[in-house]
Amino acid sequence: QVQLVESGGGLVQAGGSLRLSCSASGSISRIDFMGWYRQAPGKQRELVAGLGSGGTTNYADSVKGRFTISGDFAKKTVYLQMNSLEPEDTAVYYCNADARVIYRPYSRNYWGQGTQVTVSS
Repeated sequence: QVQLVESGGGLVQAGGSLRLSCSASGSISRIDFMGWYRQAPGKQRELVAGLGSGGTTNYADSVKGRFTISGDFAKKTVYLQMNSLEPEDTAVYYCNADARVIYRPYSRNYWGQGTQVTVSS
């Protein structure tokens, strides 16, 4: 199995910054994708930012220019630098990964437990 552990959430005032971190562990042979999703109360979970194994990135329109995803798949880590935070960014942020383990010849999708980000106005 693969475990994803997030850290870095918290309470911040509007205009502030936070940096989320996610580390993957387990018998991982390959990571194809790591990304961040978020879910606000009463809303569907949405992709915030994604990072492919080739270095390609994608962002939700609402965070472009404010958030930056980075990572090192060899170290099984991904980060989300969040700047110019807005109250609308308040949500539980989840780490997500497509990873292959040594005893399974195909990738599966995994989720972390989530970390709360609260932005006060």
